[in-house]
Amino acid sequence: MCNKENENYVYEYIGRNIQKYRKKKGWTQEQLASKSSYSKQFISNIENNSHQTFSLGTLWHIAKTLDVDMYKLCIDSHDDNNNDDETTL
Repeated sequence: MCNKENENYVYEYIGRNIQKYRKKKGWTQEQLASKSSYSKQFISNIENNSHQTFSLGTLWHIAKTLDVDMYKLCIDSHDDNNNDDETTL
């Protein structure tokens, strides 16, 4: 697990959230890749936090493909102050 003081920490929990919502749909990485027009390796790298960076546009497109609000992919579920089911903006 990444250190919260490290800027790459955000990529770790975004990857976990993408994986969580993908699995809720019952999709494999290959299915998400196909539906979002990204490669399976790209999706795998994001979910496993081995991809260096990705754009907000990419995040928006994956969220749209998963049919979830983009902000839900950006919630750190390990932060006690966040509840991904009841988030108020």
